[in-house]
Amino acid sequence: MVIDVRKLQNGSDIRGIALEGVQGEEVNLNREIAGRIAGSFAMWLAYKVNKNPFQLKIAVGQDSRITGDDLKVGIFQGIQMMGATSYDAGLASTPAMFMSTVMPYYEVDGAIMITASHLPYNRNGFKFFTAEGGLEKEDIAKILDTAASYNFIGEWYETHEINLMDMYAAHLRSLISGGLGDVTEAGHGCLEGMHIVVDAGNGAGGFFANDVLAPLGADISGSQFLEPDGMFPNHQPNPENKEAMASISKAVVDNKADLGIIFDTDVDRSAAVAPDGKAIARNEIVALAAALGADDYPGGTVVTDSITSNQLNKFLTEDLGLKHLRFKRGYRNVINKAQELCEAGEKAFLAIETSGHAAFSDNYFLDDGAFLAVQIVVAAARLKKEGKTIGSMIESLGTPAEAREIRLKITAEDFGALGDRILEDFTGWASETEGLEIEQPNYEGVRVNFSTNGADGWFLLRKSLHDPVMPLNIESDAEGGVAAVLPMIREFIERYDGIEMPE
Repeated sequence: MVIDVRKLQNGSDIRGIALEGVQGEEVNLNREIAGRIAGSFAMWLAYKVNKNPFQLKIAVGQDSRITGDDLKVGIFQGIQMMGATSYDAGLASTPAMFMSTVMPYYEVDGAIMITASHLPYNRNGFKFFTAEGGLEKEDIAKILDTAASYNFIGEWYETHEINLMDMYAAHLRSLISGGLGDVTEAGHGCLEGMHIVVDAGNGAGGFFANDVLAPLGADISGSQFLEPDGMFPNHQPNPENKEAMASISKAVVDNKADLGIIFDTDVDRSAAVAPDGKAIARNEIVALAAALGADDYPGGTVVTDSITSNQLNKFLTEDLGLKHLRFKRGYRNVINKAQELCEAGEKAFLAIETSGHAAFSDNYFLDDGAFLAVQIVVAAARLKKEGKTIGSMIESLGTPAEAREIRLKITAEDFGALGDRILEDFTGWASETEGLEIEQPNYEGVRVNFSTNGADGWFLLRKSLHDPVMPLNIESDAEGGVAAVLPMIREFIERYDGIEMPE
């Protein structure tokens, strides 16, 4: 099979099928492809940092996926072919790989993380970094264009092992001890009396319990799935997944813990659980992250993705006194927008998706689940001394009575054109329909506020970033609101051939 490497692009990442065994999914990411991509990245990086390829230093890390070791060999071979020097960080987190480009002692020119985040075990992919942050989708396109014509011959390679995660864990410990005002003996004991349950989902996040919390004196008993296992046998490593959140919530309650922390596979996303088992994820994690920074950035701006709730907007603007810009889905989109606002002089201190990608301005605008977890741990420890819990920081946040996401499948060959036509017509339909009002400003799809049959709420129809799908999100402030508005939307969609709306 001829593999078109350009089709591996997934926005600012690379994702593919790296393992046989799932029916209908053929492998399109193997050692040879990894080598071609890594060699192309080295060529791109040499131009980026204005160095001879022989002067380049590139760090490589991986999550727990079972295909990571094989793909890493190809990456090392590709780097070697360009004459650059590679450094093997072993099992690592995505944020730590970025930190290898800015952390004293390492300061490599570029970094590659082998990960496919929360996707199934047969998938894998790559994320790339320089000291300026993650690469943009335009950069990925250039690298893949080169890789498409690159004649890769992978043989001998030499690499150097580094203890990146030890240094990164020490960095996180210092943030906690400093945040709690304890600088004695490197903060040892500053978390005594705190019982924190960590769920790593068998990904790369187990270090946070063993190498960050425990050395500071925290009780981590009841923590689960800390051992790396690329088959992910217990639950999907994803803070958005209901089963995953139910599992960590139960562990917190069963162990009478003060706090729960859950990570995705490569630790660039996280969520929390209060002592009563209440999950702090999606809109709640956005609210909590904003509350953590509100005192340091009074009147500052929080940039979120497009599907955040009306209740969250009220909490951010009225309760916290912040500004809220609802932008687009995609973690690079919210991060880039926040950076753009900062450059224009606005205090945009947080870029965050409901998925749990949270990037603070004082942490390189890096979406780092462990950094967010550190802020949560510090706040929880302080609140415990006051007889409060982490949930008290967002107790005034309202929640919708109903929320539903429906994915409409586009079967038309030119799915992009059909999606655009539907959205254009959807705008006109919503403008002319009683009880509907288009949200302004809006940066993605068509967001509509509704008031019908005694229920208020909103719905958003948009195109998927990459797939022939149109996600429809609906939230209602009262029971029955979704059922009331859904037939109206279905009647509109049924006008079109080439799109299917599930029952």
